[in-house]
Amino acid sequence: MEYRGLTLDGFQEQAVSHLRDGASVLVSAPTGTGKTLVADWIVDQALSDGKQVVYTAPVKALSNQKYRDYCRLHGEENVGLVTGDLVIRPDAPCRVMTTEILRNMLLDGQQMPELAAVVLDEIHFLDDPERGTVWEEVLIYLPESVQIVGLSATLSNLSQFAAWLSEVRKRPVEEVKESKRAVPMEIGFVQRDWGLVTPEQYHQHWKRWKGSGGQARSGGRRRGRRDRRHQRGRGREDRGERPTSHIDVLRLLEPDRLPVLFFVFSRKEAEARARVMGRRRTRSFLDATEQRRMDARLFDAVQEIGEAVLHRELAHTYSLGVGFHHAGLHVQLKALVEELYEQKLLKVLYTTSTFALGINMPARTVVLDGLRKFDGQEFRPLRVREFMQKAGRAGRRGMDEQGFVFVRLDPGDYEEHIPDVNNYLEGASEPVHSSFNLSFNSVVRLIERNEMPRVKELVSQSFLAWSNRSRSQRSDKRIAALRAELEAEGWSGDRYAQQPSQYLVGIGYLDEDDGFAAGARILRHIQISEIFTTELVLEGLVEELPDDLLYGIFCGMTGNLPRDVRLAHKPHGEARGAIKAVEQVRKGPQVTGAEAILGQEVTFTPGLVHFGAAWVNGRTLEELALTFWAKTDISGNLVGCFRRAKDLCQQVSEVYRDQEPATFERLRALARRVSRDEVEVVG
Repeated sequence: MEYRGLTLDGFQEQAVSHLRDGASVLVSAPTGTGKTLVADWIVDQALSDGKQVVYTAPVKALSNQKYRDYCRLHGEENVGLVTGDLVIRPDAPCRVMTTEILRNMLLDGQQMPELAAVVLDEIHFLDDPERGTVWEEVLIYLPESVQIVGLSATLSNLSQFAAWLSEVRKRPVEEVKESKRAVPMEIGFVQRDWGLVTPEQYHQHWKRWKGSGGQARSGGRRRGRRDRRHQRGRGREDRGERPTSHIDVLRLLEPDRLPVLFFVFSRKEAEARARVMGRRRTRSFLDATEQRRMDARLFDAVQEIGEAVLHRELAHTYSLGVGFHHAGLHVQLKALVEELYEQKLLKVLYTTSTFALGINMPARTVVLDGLRKFDGQEFRPLRVREFMQKAGRAGRRGMDEQGFVFVRLDPGDYEEHIPDVNNYLEGASEPVHSSFNLSFNSVVRLIERNEMPRVKELVSQSFLAWSNRSRSQRSDKRIAALRAELEAEGWSGDRYAQQPSQYLVGIGYLDEDDGFAAGARILRHIQISEIFTTELVLEGLVEELPDDLLYGIFCGMTGNLPRDVRLAHKPHGEARGAIKAVEQVRKGPQVTGAEAILGQEVTFTPGLVHFGAAWVNGRTLEELALTFWAKTDISGNLVGCFRRAKDLCQQVSEVYRDQEPATFERLRALARRVSRDEVEVVG
């Protein structure tokens, strides 16, 4: 079978065949095998039939990339983008949007009679602790007539997921699985003295190293340094004791294994390593033709972005074919880096996980800077799914016969990772589990449109509830124990279905008959820090605070700052008083009780109040950069925070639309006021 001049692979043809028969499909296939071609087929089919189709993705970078792809394929007039940051042709027959946007449309009761299909890319995000509920809600709320195309590279319990979805959708959901990569991938290790080695070779080197007196890091760094001082002249290089640097790694990789995606585990490391390479590298990674293209593009970019952002040192680093990428990067620099990488003008890109999710930007070689990451609470080994998402970028279809993955690992760290390495080599990802936890906003909006029995029915259709029922049916002897366990966790039966409602009754947002009191009437508009924001409105702070401080508070509620950021001035006067009042609400029983129920901590970062207030008053990102010190670029953090705070401002404005039009207009004007420069929404 051919599509767009390409002969489809077996799994692609199988998936398309199921879609032609009217079924939904779940496709699990390694990164780079072409599973998105299945999504492209359903988009083509819907448009040719005069129907509508929605493509959803978990990250905006992926949404933006698919939007560009579909504009090129189907014409701009047929494609829209709705991500919160950007709203372009929202009524187009093909719309690319974040999953949250689609969930909100469904909760609002928007009728979509012409919607034929929905693509859920990276559908394994369903088990994300903070956002996974949204995926389940979409799958439950969508009309049964809509076909689903779910895509994932790491969905190991595919049959279980398909069985649940078939029950929820009341129509067949077929599973399609491909395990073979389009470009074979070789996993190995890199160590400065042992070179590029296979896992087996590394293990043999390590055994000799340990046998000759090597000490694992768990034995204590201070003792290890003292021991090594007494071992000088005893073949330290042969024993693999000197740490392997990123420069060592690239020395071993070039020139045959470029370009390289070098995954590190902090923004600071991504920037620092690129800058070190920029200072130490004496010749470019680019050939003469590429160098001319790079120089011409950088000349134009400086004119577009300005030397304050694209400064001389950074431009020099790019000119060598070296760059860095992370979520906090200045939005214009991020776009430039992605453009240069797509044009094959960056040969070495140091990046955090931002390049691991969905974006079609592979490399010949992927390097992982170790096997541990900080997850916000502790350092832990990478899960198989996390490892494979990064490793899967290796190998460019149609360009490389083989992709290479190398882990930078020194021998003192190896022993504790042996079980992890075995899991990575086996490649069996962890199963996807439900993280369903209905938000208070969803509860109120469901109650507004449905009787409580219908709300209970919808909740009972979650993957979590289905999994629990399946577990009970498989093991009748464990039913009583399972019920007790679920009760202890607050997720059982009617209590599970009603717990958020009961809490809202308890704090006076709903009455005993599910009627809306003031709290619920506010909450129905709020999707960010739901109870926290509602309490601020009830306390009158929204009406009392001046515009700049109010927006600054919204920034504090929607973003965070790296730990190393230091402000030039601490808040004082009215700002200090406003922060104190907000923190009292944040620590109040209504907010902390909601945290306990949802298992999610509410965000409030006082340091962001300064930035938000300054943005309202017309300060630029370059001017804001003079008011703090940080080890990394946080421009991207600030822009993302400003955009989310604007979204919150618009949500809060809806509370006042009918009853207090003056406040409504004031908040709408504030949202327009902050929509400038990098924060501006195109529509």
